[in-house]
Parts: sequence; C-alpha cells; structure tokens
Amino acid sequence: ACGACASCTRIGRGVHPDVVILDPGDTGSIKIEQVREVIDRSAYRPFEARRRVSVIDEADAMAEGAQSALLKTLEEPSSSSVFVLVSSMPGALLATVRSRCSMLRFGRLAPADVAAVLMREHDFNEKDAHAAAADADGSIGAALDARDSDMAEARETACTLLERASRLKQPVQLLDLAKTLGGGGTPAEERERLTVYLRTLSSLLRDISLLAASGDPKDLVNADLHPDLNRFASAFGGERSERAFAAVDKALAAVHRNASAKMVADWIAVQL
Repeated sequence: ACGACASCTRIGRGVHPDVVILDPGDTGSIKIEQVREVIDRSAYRPFEARRRVSVIDEADAMAEGAQSALLKTLEEPSSSSVFVLVSSMPGALLATVRSRCSMLRFGRLAPADVAAVLMREHDFNEKDAHAAAADADGSIGAALDARDSDMAEARETACTLLERASRLKQPVQLLDLAKTLGGGGTPAEERERLTVYLRTLSSLLRDISLLAASGDPKDLVNADLHPDLNRFASAFGGERSERAFAAVDKALAAVHRNASAKMVADWIAVQL
C-alpha cells in the first residue's frame, strides 16, 4: 500500500505511484468517508505523471451517500485528476453518477489471452492455464478463483468420458462411465467435484457443436484441444452434441438443487 489511506486503498502490482485504487475490501461496501478521503487525495499534485488517477473498483458497492459525495467532483474534476469507476453492474449506480461519466464497455477476453496472462503473471503451466481459461468465461479473476479446482484434471476426465461415450452403445456400458466422474468425500464435496466436471463437459460439448455445425475454429473455447474436438465432432454430430449439451445444463441444475451426485453422474453418462 502507498500509505496514503491504508483503510481504503490498495496498490496492485505495477500500479503507478499516482494511481490509488479504492475497493470494498472485506466489508463488501464503500462508505462515504472512504470516498471523501480519495476525493481529498485527488486534489494533491501528481508525484510523477501528468494526472493523479483514482480508480473505484466495484463502484456499484458504494453506498448512496458515497455516490452522492462524488457528484461535484465528477462534474467539475480537477485538471490534474481523473476518476475511473469500474463496475459490472452500472445500473446499480445513481443515474446522476452515470450521467457525469463517459462509459467504456469491455468485453470478455479470449481464452488464449486469459491463458497467456495466467502463464506470464501467475505461474500457471501451459496445461493448467488453458484448462482454467476454458472455464473462466473471459475473466482472469474467475480463472484465479478456480485455481484449486484442478481444472486440467477435470478436462482430462471429461475428454475421457467423451472418448468412451463416442464408442460405446450399450446402456450398461454407458453407466460404467459414471465411475469416471469419481466419488469420495462428503456429499457436498462430491457435488462440488461433479459441478466442476459438468462445467468442463459443457465447455467441450459447446465446442463440439460448433465444429459439427462447421463453425469458425477461432471461436473455440478449448482451442488447444482442436484435434480431439474434431474427432469428437465426427463421432457425435450436431444433434447428439446439442442434446448432450442440454442434458449437462439439466444435470448442473439438479446438482445445484442438492441432488445425489451419484444419481446425476449415472444420468448424464447415459445421456451422452
């Protein structure tokens, strides 16, 4: 931290001395006192840059009073200061705040870009980086949050499941596939593990459907598995992969309703 406001600011890696970042922290909200502190600090002359930059991360977490305290500063900012409000839910901000801001929209990062950042800045190996990126929906933060979920192992298991399902025809044989999803632990741990497998399976089936429909390979989420996905697309075809994708959605919903992990695993294996 820079020491300017230890209670409400943080300085991330590589952030310039003239940048102060305010976020909700452990409290989950940003209070009016914190915003006033940042406003006061923004009036100081920059140390090195042309302007001081105050970033309010998760700006929608600001209390209404804190948002109101920003209005005058946003309307008449200092010539040497810039405020950046970051929010995934801008509609939660007061209309008077939004009207005083220029809006910039940022889309999801491509999985390859997420994987590159994970390897370059967070010490992921290539295999783990691509597996985490495929499940992160374009968010580096989501990929980091799932670091302990062993996404690479889950993706290998899902690929094995699809490989065997593409060859087996008898229901009894398909039921044996459920054992691939594993067990052990408490019911809650089993459901959590199965959820990771199902999310990974959904991602792979989405790509298989794309290739089966002659879609652009550039849109693949699991682009590093392109040869395997091509093979699965030939075996599954568009209709089968779409049915399986819909079945995985139903299975995820069942797990979220605390259904038995074993029963859900048996059901999804047959649906493949």
